[in-house]
Amino acid sequence: MPPVGQTPSEIAAAFREAMRHVAATVYAVTTRHEGHDWGILATAVSSLSFDPPSLLVCINRDASLHEPLEKAERFCVNVLGLGNRDVAEHFMQPRPDRFAVGEWEDHHGVPVLATAQSSLICTVADRHTFGTHSIFIGTLVEANHRQDATPLTYYDRHYIDISEAPERARRPKD
Repeated sequence: MPPVGQTPSEIAAAFREAMRHVAATVYAVTTRHEGHDWGILATAVSSLSFDPPSLLVCINRDASLHEPLEKAERFCVNVLGLGNRDVAEHFMQPRPDRFAVGEWEDHHGVPVLATAQSSLICTVADRHTFGTHSIFIGTLVEANHRQDATPLTYYDRHYIDISEAPERARRPKD
């Protein structure tokens, strides 16, 4: 453990390093605003409640998606699978048309990746600001899932295939 009394910059650097080593599912969060499709990759997505079915998405206020999502009624969380790596890599580039790669469909007025592992379409229920991000809470209006997809996972700045992760023997209880 680091010594007590870290500076704010030391805490921030240690936090960034720690979070890089947390394996995370990769999501393409999308919306449509004023006839234009918007989307970014995100890893800060979480289920929130099963009653009502809802989730939360944390979006940096400097991200291109932030302002359109602030004004939108709906959004989609596309859970990317290994077969969607091309979509993820395309979304990472500063391109005007992030939707040029992948098979995109319209569901409830938002872009949905037809080949995603899952697609979770939400109506914006609430918004909160904290630090550099806004937290968008969405209640589901449609959910789709493919049983045959392996999730695309991000770990230490790389995409990894967790389906090939070795199983570890359980440690005996003391």
